[in-house]
Amino acid sequence: MSKRRIRKSANQISERNSKIRWIRRMLVIMVIFLLIIYFILKIVYDAGRFTIILDKAGDPMSGIIIYDKLEEKKAQQKLEADTVEFFTNIAESWLPENIDSEAEGSHNGTNYIAYTFYVENRSDNTMNYWYQVVLDDVIKKVDEALRVTIFLNGEKKVYGKVNSTTKEPEGNTIPFKDAKEIIVEPRENFNSGEIDKITVVIWIDGNDPECLDDLIGGEIKMHMSILEEQITQENI
Repeated sequence: MSKRRIRKSANQISERNSKIRWIRRMLVIMVIFLLIIYFILKIVYDAGRFTIILDKAGDPMSGIIIYDKLEEKKAQQKLEADTVEFFTNIAESWLPENIDSEAEGSHNGTNYIAYTFYVENRSDNTMNYWYQVVLDDVIKKVDEALRVTIFLNGEKKVYGKVNSTTKEPEGNTIPFKDAKEIIVEPRENFNSGEIDKITVVIWIDGNDPECLDDLIGGEIKMHMSILEEQITQENI
């Protein structure tokens, strides 16, 4: 075999090895990229379970606390409902009649989320707070048939999106405030030592005129915030 042929074969082997190394590098980069995307989506959507967050005004040690066990009263910054992997539409009448009193913490059922927790004023002052439900992400307009019920100390309010055609509220519902902050309500004159019981229930309403096949495959991510507001002399 001539030196020229040997040199050519060596060059071909070197080029082939370089290509293999390049392909390996690209595969490693692609795997790392896919892992990064996976973990980002996992953080966004696995953390996409319904949460209740306490947003304190200024001083983190100030008055209002939240917890989901009345006997333990263990103050927490964030409460998390159990995940419901799959929803199909139901009627409000399918929900348990005692849904506000049946359990504490997460008590989901078939095709609905239910969570009961407490807000307590441990300060020496009278305070106000706001409860707010926020849509973080909506896919395929599934919020068109969404229902959110809030029980505050047994008083029930059902919220829903206005009909996109008539621009009127759906039957027996309070319209969502807007497309993002769907519920924003004040709790005023929350006295020192008082405890509020709140139950949140979420479902897709099959009786909504906009509960159509177009919503199939849709997803929704949302959270609730408790926003503290201390009463000062200027507020009085």
